[in-house]
Amino acid sequence: QLQLVESGGGLVQPGGSLRLSCVASGSTLGLRTVSWFRQAPGKEREGVSCINAGGGNTNFADSVKGRFTTSRDNAKNTVYLQMNSLNPEDTAVYYCAARTSWSCSDSPSNYDIWGQGTQVTVSS
Repeated sequence: QLQLVESGGGLVQPGGSLRLSCVASGSTLGLRTVSWFRQAPGKEREGVSCINAGGGNTNFADSVKGRFTTSRDNAKNTVYLQMNSLNPEDTAVYYCAARTSWSCSDSPSNYDIWGQGTQVTVSS
């Protein structure tokens, strides 16, 4: 059964960058669409970015457009979230999630496989 593990989170100063990784095991990510979500304390889980099974990239949140990019390396069974120009409003737990579909969705209920999350804190 497919399992996802995120890594790469941490503490970064405003304006800095981080790259999150989502490594799959137990099955291949190759035919699945993978999205990144985030959840800040007291807020709902928010769709951030997505890469579909064909490699097409979509950013859901206007606040991350031009700053965040999702990519995938199917040979490594891994999806990445490159985050640049980070600001304190990006502070949250970031999750990757997979669905057996060719298309992206920003609704968490459309994803059936989730990682455990990785904390990203942007602070000076």
